[in-house]
Amino acid sequence: SPRERAVAVTFDDAYRSVIELARPILDRFELPATVFAPTAGIDAGLLSWEGIDQWLDTADEHELTPMAWEELGTLAASGWEIGSHSVMHPHLTRLDDAALGDELSRSKARCEERLAIPCTSLAYPYGDVDARVIAAAARAGYETAASLPTHLGSRDALDWPRVGVYRADDDRRFSLKVSRATRRLRSSPLGR
Repeated sequence: SPRERAVAVTFDDAYRSVIELARPILDRFELPATVFAPTAGIDAGLLSWEGIDQWLDTADEHELTPMAWEELGTLAASGWEIGSHSVMHPHLTRLDDAALGDELSRSKARCEERLAIPCTSLAYPYGDVDARVIAAAARAGYETAASLPTHLGSRDALDWPRVGVYRADDDRRFSLKVSRATRRLRSSPLGR
């Protein structure tokens, strides 16, 4: 069925490498993607938060350069979706209710202001989500949100499961992560 053959490509953090390296490949396959932008990092021109901050002041710091708003607009104009990835990329489950609401609503508003299009999607930083964060995303006006769960069984539009692919994933590991058998196991009661 078409549903079994569907693929959605998403990129968290809006790194410049997405437009420089990934876009030409995806364009060859006429496959648009979604980029989730952490708005403070886009505004500052440098991405920095827990988990990537060890690369600051190193020879690899250039890898932390985000796309500019104009580049995100170019992607949006060519059919890509630009979603929110919060303002500061915090662990959302650790924030109090006021800070959580602020992170979600300000990032959505900033994306809409800079791109002049609705921002209806969100990726939870670190995949860090719980029922309180999902409720806050709904209140902020998001229609869909992506997580990185240990299982793939959710059908909640504000807790849509993704399979994370990272720099350390070689061809074998990537193939295993996206194989039909692994996806079936992760969406079964055993995978939960």
